[in-house]
Amino acid sequence: MTRFLRAVLLFTLLAATGTHAKTPVATGTGGGAATISEQATQSAIAVLDRGGNAVDAAVAAAATLGVTDPFSCGIGGGGFMVVYLAKEKRVVTLDHRETAPAAVTSALFIEDGREMDFDTAVASGLSVGVPGTVRGWHEALQRYGTMSFEQVLAPAISVAEQGFIVDANFSGLVARNEGKFRRFPATAALYLREGKALPAGTTLRNPDLAHTYRLLASGGVDAFYEGTLAQAIVDAVNRPPTAAGVSVRGGRMTLADLADYEARVRAPVRSTYRGYELYGMPLPSSGGVTVFEALNILEGYDLKALPRAQVEHLYLEASRLAFADRDAYLADPEYVDAPVAGLLSKDYAARRRALIDPARAAPGAVAAGDPFDFQQDASYPLRPAPRALVPESAHTTHLTVSDKDGNVVAYTFTIEDWGGSGIVVPGYGFLLNNELTDFDFTGPHPNVPESGKRPRSSMTPTLALKDGRPAFSIGSPGGSTIITTVLQTIVNYVDLGMDMDQAVDAPRLSQRNGAATDIEPGYADSAQAKALLQRGQRWSDLAEEIGAANALVFNPDGTVTAVSEGHRHGIGSAQVQTPSR
Repeated sequence: MTRFLRAVLLFTLLAATGTHAKTPVATGTGGGAATISEQATQSAIAVLDRGGNAVDAAVAAAATLGVTDPFSCGIGGGGFMVVYLAKEKRVVTLDHRETAPAAVTSALFIEDGREMDFDTAVASGLSVGVPGTVRGWHEALQRYGTMSFEQVLAPAISVAEQGFIVDANFSGLVARNEGKFRRFPATAALYLREGKALPAGTTLRNPDLAHTYRLLASGGVDAFYEGTLAQAIVDAVNRPPTAAGVSVRGGRMTLADLADYEARVRAPVRSTYRGYELYGMPLPSSGGVTVFEALNILEGYDLKALPRAQVEHLYLEASRLAFADRDAYLADPEYVDAPVAGLLSKDYAARRRALIDPARAAPGAVAAGDPFDFQQDASYPLRPAPRALVPESAHTTHLTVSDKDGNVVAYTFTIEDWGGSGIVVPGYGFLLNNELTDFDFTGPHPNVPESGKRPRSSMTPTLALKDGRPAFSIGSPGGSTIITTVLQTIVNYVDLGMDMDQAVDAPRLSQRNGAATDIEPGYADSAQAKALLQRGQRWSDLAEEIGAANALVFNPDGTVTAVSEGHRHGIGSAQVQTPSR
C-alpha cells in the first residue's frame, strides 16, 4: 500500500468516527470544496492536501458521492463539468452526458400508438442512456488533472469498503423508492432489508462498487467501456434482472454503443450581468442559455432599488419567459441548430422584458419568443408550436472545488430519477440511469429521441468572473428547478446583496412557464408569499424542497468561502484546506 493510500485510509476512518465536524460554510486559504456529502467533501480536501488540483479533487469527490449519494449520481450516469484554468485564464467545459444507443428511434417511448406511462418508462432498460461519467472523468484527468485514476478513486474505495452511516435523509430517499427497488434483486440486496428501506443508523458498505472502482484504478477507462464490465452493463440494460413475477421492458444497447461513447470538450456559453462575466454549460444543457437569458431580461431593472417582493415578482416573470424559449428551441447541438446567439442577445432580452407587467403575473404559460431576428443568421425557419412543460426528474448532485493555484471546477452529474432506472448492475454495485426519459416522448420537437443523441438537460454548473478573476461558482440538482435555483441564487447574491450562505438558504420559488409556481414547505403562509399573491402569483399545491446548491465565493482578501445547504437535503458540507481563525 502506497503512502497516499495509507493516508486516504486514515482519513476515511477519521471521517467515519466523526472526527471532522460537519459544517455548511467554511472560509480560509488554499483550496475549498462544497458538496452535499461530508465524505465527498473530505475526499476532495484529502486529494488537495496530497498535491492534487481542483480537477483531481472534483473527480475524487464525485466518485465518493457515487457511494454516499448513489440515488442522485454515479458511474452509471453522466454530467457536465465547467473548469476555470487559472494559468491559461480560460474556461472550458466537458460534456459527458449520456447518449441514446444506436438502435433508438423517435418512437422509443411509444407503445400501441400512445406515449408510454412515464413511471413505466423510467424503471426499464429502455430509459438507460450510454453512461458518460467514467469517460468524462478520464478526459478531465488526462487534459487538466495531475493524478491517476488510482489516486483519485482511493478515497471512494475506502468509503465503499469501510462503509458510512445511513442518515434519515438517505433512509427517506430509499423509502420513497422501495417499490422500484424491489423489482431488481441486486438493488434490493444493497439498499433494502426485508423489502424495506435501510433504517437511519445502519452502516452501509458497497464492496461491489469498491471492486468496480479498483477495476478502473488498474485498467483505466477501457475497463468500463470494454470487456466484462461493459458486457454486464449491456446485459442489465437489455435483460433487466428482475424479481420473480416482475417484468420490465428491456433496452437495445450494444457493446459498440459503449465502445463508441465520446465525451465532448465544448466552448462555454458566455454572458455578462452587472459587471460579472458568466460562464456556463452550452447545449445539450439548457441551463446556461436559460439562466443567462433570464438575467439579461432582469438586467433592465434597477433591482437594488426595489423591494424584495417586487424583485421576486420580476424574477418569476423573467424565468417564465426564458423557460418558454428553452422548451421551444433547445436540444443537442449535434442534431438541432438552436438560435443560441439570438436567445442570448441583450436586444432580444429587451423585447421579452417588454412583455412583463411589473404589477401583475402572467395568467399562465406564455408563448416562446422569436429570437431569429437577433440571430444574425437568416437560415433559421423554425417557429415553435406551444407545448406543455415536459416532466423532468429532480434528482442530481452538484459539487464545486477550487485549489491553491486558482483553478475552479463546477460539476453537476446525475443518473436522473431518484435511483435512476432502479437497475443495479449485478456484481458491480452501481445504478444505471434513466436519462432517456429526458427526451420528449413525442414530436415534432427538437428534443425527441434519436440514435446517438444526448437528451436535453437542465444541469447548470456556473462560474462567474469579475475583473478577469473568479468571483463565485454556483450549481444545484433539481431537474428543471436547477435552472431557477441557480438564477434565484444569483439574484439573491448580486441584486439583493445577501451573503452567499443566505442566498443559498433563502426560500426557493420555481416558475417554469406554468400556471403555478413551485414552492417549498412553509412558504405559502409567509408574509413574503402573501406580498407576491397580491401581484397575481399562484403557488402549486404540492410543496417540496427545491434543489441542494453548492457554491464557492472568492473574497477580495484572497480567501475562499465554501457554501453548501444549511437545511436542505440533510445539510451540506463545506471545507477549506486552511480555515480562517
